[in-house]
Amino acid sequence: MSKKPQPEGGQAPVVQRVRIRYAKRGPLRFTSHRDFARAFERALRRAGVPIAFSQGFTPHPKISYASAAPTGVASEAEYLEIGLREPVDPAQLRAALDAALSPGLDVLDAVVAGGGSLADRIEASRWRIELPEVDPALARQAAAAFTAAEEIQVERMTKQGRRIFDARAAVIGIDVVPESETPSGAPAVPCAILELVVRQVTPSVRPDDVLSGLRVVAALEPPVAPRVIRLAQGTLTAQGEIVDPLDADRDGAAIGEH
Repeated sequence: MSKKPQPEGGQAPVVQRVRIRYAKRGPLRFTSHRDFARAFERALRRAGVPIAFSQGFTPHPKISYASAAPTGVASEAEYLEIGLREPVDPAQLRAALDAALSPGLDVLDAVVAGGGSLADRIEASRWRIELPEVDPALARQAAAAFTAAEEIQVERMTKQGRRIFDARAAVIGIDVVPESETPSGAPAVPCAILELVVRQVTPSVRPDDVLSGLRVVAALEPPVAPRVIRLAQGTLTAQGEIVDPLDADRDGAAIGEH
């Protein structure tokens, strides 16, 4: 995409910032954030992206990540921002990076950054949790008990050790959605599907913390490992909806999605 070398005696300045939305799908949901960062830097090189670098003895590519999903969690809404030393067309950049990454790490959108901080636009996430072999009626009862509680203390092991915190306050909504029919129409193993809207707080409240909270208030114990997908993250409206953080940067022309 670019053949222009870095200038001698220093790094080229950032002349354009591009914000990118990408997905982690299928087996690639097990890619750790560190492994994704390495893969993304390789993709930048393969695609010839004119990435800018930091100053100093060990220059690093100008990449900033916003609220990455936990390892093992699929996502349709991961975000990052890159600084470039020369302008590019966002649509061409999206296509080139998507082609350079493994299928399952899919670049969905790219826009030229406007003002403000991308991180400041990440106020909440919408999650989908599939609970195989859990009766939806039991899940509805557990969700009602969770919603009715004023506080739900849960534990999680962090880098700083075991931490106890409230999993309830950050959850704006928790609902059980109708399960989809099986293609054959035959009776299926029950599968409860939860959708959550969770506010971005510190410490962060993750889907597994909400599952721990459901265990506390309703003794809900999924017999099979749940499947978790982040559906969206961004700015939270008064109605509890989530707005794509890239919308504020668009000039009215939507960039094609993968």
